[in-house]
Amino acid sequence: LAGAQKKAYRAAMQRRLKHVMLLGVFLNVGILVVVKYTNFAVWNLNYFMSLTGSGDGFAYVDWLLPLGISYYTLQALGYLLDVYHGTEKAEKNPFKMLLFLSFFPQVVQGPVSRFGKLKETLFCVHPWSYHRICRGMERMLWGFFKKLVVADRVAPVVAAAGQNAPELDGIYVLIGMLAYTLQLYGDFTGGIDIAIGCGEIFGVELPENFDRPFGSESLAEYWRRWHMTLMQWFREYVFYPMAGSSFSKSLVKAGERLMGKKAAVKLPVYVVSLVTWFLTGIWHGASWNFVIWGLVNCVILLVSQELTPAYRAVHKRFAFTNTTVYKRFMVVRTLLLVSTVQMFEYYPSPRVAIGMFFGMFGTFRISGLFDGRWELLGITLADTVILLAAVLVFCFAGSIKNRESVRGWVEKKPGPARFCIWFCMFLAVLVFGIYGQGYDAGQFIYNQF
Repeated sequence: LAGAQKKAYRAAMQRRLKHVMLLGVFLNVGILVVVKYTNFAVWNLNYFMSLTGSGDGFAYVDWLLPLGISYYTLQALGYLLDVYHGTEKAEKNPFKMLLFLSFFPQVVQGPVSRFGKLKETLFCVHPWSYHRICRGMERMLWGFFKKLVVADRVAPVVAAAGQNAPELDGIYVLIGMLAYTLQLYGDFTGGIDIAIGCGEIFGVELPENFDRPFGSESLAEYWRRWHMTLMQWFREYVFYPMAGSSFSKSLVKAGERLMGKKAAVKLPVYVVSLVTWFLTGIWHGASWNFVIWGLVNCVILLVSQELTPAYRAVHKRFAFTNTTVYKRFMVVRTLLLVSTVQMFEYYPSPRVAIGMFFGMFGTFRISGLFDGRWELLGITLADTVILLAAVLVFCFAGSIKNRESVRGWVEKKPGPARFCIWFCMFLAVLVFGIYGQGYDAGQFIYNQF
């Protein structure tokens, strides 16, 4: 009887814990949905009502979106689920919990931290360290170079490509694609460098969020290297739980009756992947542009996964696929593929993005660079030269990071050489950075997500 009572008590406690966990998930997700997606829902309802002619529609709400809510909501959900599954112990100190959720360097745009990892350095006493502070400031300086010299300088090109879509067709579509990719990389990785460097000054180790993403040879590899903390969050808290759930098992059973056992086994992967990428897309922004962006990424990844045996057969048959030239081609192909999919992010509507992409091939001419439309991009020759030089700096830093840490490489140099490297970087930000009177300081792109 005692054993049965203990078993019943444990079952009751488990149900209680589950109810508390579900309540926490409901509150966190509910607040995020209400403040971030209410107007998106209203827009869709009004659009549907306009098609059916059933009224004037609903009024939009005018709420202020809390700073960083998309990021600390994910961190709070991760903490709740980790505690519920027993991988982390509950934090009894509310101030430590609040510090974890609101640690200021990562509030604006991440990275998305895990409680178990961040608490190792967040809650510790850190003695004064001149070396640590210098390293943190070096990382922040590199981030300011990316943001102020590169991202904010190329921003007018991206804005012009989106606003003057009818006039900027052909080769200018390609320029807009690559410009947005450069802006997003400089803006987002620059912000992350600033956050990680700021944390390092205080002795707090934030997780890395990028690993040379534009050295990837496939889209799958790219998403393993880009925004790594977010991708890891969706894998561990959405994809894997759904893939191993009873829902996936029921999909297999239903699929076996319709399409056979071999095809039915893959059905949960397709469905769960589509759900995961749908949530990834709408997390980035409350619009159909981001939903379509996420689903397009998902479809490409699933098609590539199905074609993997064919890829391996081709690589085995043809020796040139193992050459450096072919690998560079794969890198460029992935860059163009990523830039193409990102068109959904900066054109005003999915219809415009699709139309501009397919229309590019019919009007693509190199001579278009000299027909006077270049002025519509809002960029001077000096700006172009600075951007090209910055891209070369990125490529050089990437080639170093392929072998070792960039800061480790710098630290191996003699003292005068180290000083010259960082002083030149400081001068580049000071002289070529977009800031000050007469400039509109652009916010971080991922701040709006």
